[in-house]
Order: sequence, then C-alpha cells, then structure tokens
Amino acid sequence: GMADLFFIASKTAGMAARAESWLLLGLLITLVAVWRDKRRLAHWAGFMTFAATLTLTIWPLGDLLLAPLEARYPVAPALSAVDGIIVLGGAERTGAFRRWGSPQFDDAGDRVTAAVVLAARYPKAKVIFSGGVGAWVKGKDGFGPATMTRQAWVDLGVAPERIVLETASRNTAENARLTLAQIAPAPGQRFVLVTSAFHMPRAMQSFARAGWTNVTAWPVDFRSGDLADGASWRLDEHLSGLDIALKEYLGLLVYQLTGR
Repeated sequence: GMADLFFIASKTAGMAARAESWLLLGLLITLVAVWRDKRRLAHWAGFMTFAATLTLTIWPLGDLLLAPLEARYPVAPALSAVDGIIVLGGAERTGAFRRWGSPQFDDAGDRVTAAVVLAARYPKAKVIFSGGVGAWVKGKDGFGPATMTRQAWVDLGVAPERIVLETASRNTAENARLTLAQIAPAPGQRFVLVTSAFHMPRAMQSFARAGWTNVTAWPVDFRSGDLADGASWRLDEHLSGLDIALKEYLGLLVYQLTGR
C-alpha cells in the first residue's frame, strides 16, 4: 500500500542524502572528463571534489547542522507522573547480536540506557520499545531489534512484565501510529518519548500527528558536542555526522510535505 511505497521511496532518497554519494559523483565526473579529454571540466571537478573531501576531513560539518535540531527540546525536563516510557528503535546492531547472542548497540545506545534510568525513577511506568526491522527484507525471527532490546533491559534489571514491544514499525511515522494502536492510551495518561536529540523534532511531530497527547520529549544521544573541540583529522566520523544530518533534514522535509 501507500506505506510500502513511502518506505521504498524514503530508502531510495536516503542514498542521495549521503555525502559520499556526491564525492563519488565528483570523482566520476573527473574520470569521465579526463577520458573524454575535457581538461577544464576535469580540473574543476577534480579540484572541487578534493576541496570538499579535505573540508570534510578537517571539520565536523554535520555537528553544525545537528546542533539546532538538538537544541529544540530541553534536556531531562521535569516530569510528574509517567505511565509509559516509549523508546524508538534504531540503536540495535542485530547482525552482531545474531552472531554472538549478546545485545550490541551503536552510538544511539543512550536510548536504551536512558529507558532503564527512567524505569527506575518511575517504577509503575510501562517500558515500551517501538521498532521493527528497518529493511525491505526481514531478518531471521528471534534476532530482531525488539528481542535484543528486551534482553538488554531484563539484563539491566527491568522487570519483564513491564516491557511492551511494538515490532512492526519501519520508520518514525509507523512508530507513532502502530504504538498508539497497540498501547491505546487512556485519557490523561502521560508518556515520555526517548530518542536521539537530532531525531526528536521529527519524532514529536509524528507522534502529535498520529494522535498522541501528553507526550514529553526526553532527548538523548547528543552528537554536536564535538564542535568545541574544533578541527580534527577524522573523515570517517565527520562523514558519518554529515550523513546523519542530511538524512534528518530530508526526513523532516518529506514528513512535513506528506503530513506524517
């Protein structure tokens, strides 16, 4: 249906929103220009690609773009009663989990640990994980993001009966819609939404549009802290940061246009 078409389109567009795609395009233009003996074009494209790669190697451009998104919601806001702690998936390294049987998380793992801290602070709250396999081809059952996160939470002392898993969603819009359908919140119930700070504006917008009320943002996994450190020779980190920023801004634009 429409959700499937949106999913495929968003994954395809995601490839265009990656800095390395553009660097490779610059190299390709340079090579073709050399091959076709278009010297001026070869010089221009080669220089621009080199300059862009050098800039990205030295400066964390992604941090500059992520900082305004991360500043949108306050850190650790004051909470009164909490009925549910909703954690969005996206931090799980399921391949490593499948191979080694031990829960593995990436840089966004703060989402998982923040839930444990909140669960201890609000012992009556349900701890809700939302996230299926964000790929067109499903992985093997039993090694999905939800299974792994549940194991990590139980290992960290969260009572199994408090944990609720939503395992079908593939993106933020589906996180909001499918979790609402599964939880069916009673009027007046209060929820905390936990996700990476850069992702929080899109997540809160999606939850509001899906019909959630009484949701407080609990941003974690801040990426733009490295700005103060200035320049560093780290193309890998800076490329990754810029890709995250480009993907998030594209996501915000697309969600705005499609009302998700």
